[in-house]
Amino acid sequence: MEVIKLNKVWFKYDDEWALKDVSFSVTEKEFLGVVGPNGGGKTTLLKIMLGLLKPQKGSVKTLGVMSYVPQHLTFDKYFPISVQDVVLMGLIDHLDMGIKHSAENIKKAHDVMKKLGILGIAKARFGKLSGGQRQRVLIARAIINNPDILILDEPTANIDKEAQEIVHNILLKLNEEITIIMVSHHFDLITTDVDRVICIDKGMHIHPVHELEGQKFAIIDHSEDKG
Repeated sequence: MEVIKLNKVWFKYDDEWALKDVSFSVTEKEFLGVVGPNGGGKTTLLKIMLGLLKPQKGSVKTLGVMSYVPQHLTFDKYFPISVQDVVLMGLIDHLDMGIKHSAENIKKAHDVMKKLGILGIAKARFGKLSGGQRQRVLIARAIINNPDILILDEPTANIDKEAQEIVHNILLKLNEEITIIMVSHHFDLITTDVDRVICIDKGMHIHPVHELEGQKFAIIDHSEDKG
């Protein structure tokens, strides 16, 4: 079953096209990788799928609840917010009487933190965590509302190799239940985990993973297109 479908999508910032004639579908419980050069349109593509940007041409259809883990998170590392509080942000629209979280919400937070191996640091200050720990907290925040689709922008950037492997193992386990779309520059990890890879450089090309062994990505060049 298709959960996301893009048909001939074009998007531009001011007078420069960021995406040109992009068409593909994502099926239920697929693990889709997205790669490409900096400035090639990867993050723009994710925002279009999330409905944060509207294309100038083409159409986007989605089915189900989506959650997003961004690449960059700006925060004050001295701000006294706990891991549990960050995770509960994923349920901000489920506050009891708009004031505090219910016992049910707290249980959901504990369950998802246990699932991701961070329950033991629930009371720790978020700003004191390692990069890998922070990433697991942000994934917990994203999945606490039981999404059908999880979209991640460079979830293993700026964390060490051990933390990368932990995050990817978590994603593989989550993929048994939900669809995952992940932007990554770690080629070796992404080809191990995903079902297909979309190469984005304004235009796009789709590869089944078995086609990528020992080969370079083929990217459609639309640089001469005028839109």
